[in-house]
Amino acid sequence: MEAIMKVGPKGQVVIPQEFRHALNIYPGSKVLFRLKDNKLEVEKPPQDAVAVFRKTAKGMGKLRFHPHEAYEEELEERVN
Repeated sequence: MEAIMKVGPKGQVVIPQEFRHALNIYPGSKVLFRLKDNKLEVEKPPQDAVAVFRKTAKGMGKLRFHPHEAYEEELEERVN
């Protein structure tokens, strides 16, 4: 895939839709710019798994787990 895009007055370039879909880039996504051998590379950085889990956990509220109750319930299921 290739595309020639115009640089705007603020130095902004629109990433073509085909590229955004191919890399799963959405509004708010981060991209990595790298200057290498006189070429500009743009890529989606690898996701930080810890950050993904934190973001997911924030929306869930607090999780309460009572190990003794869980043990007792499991023991009762096995006995019956």
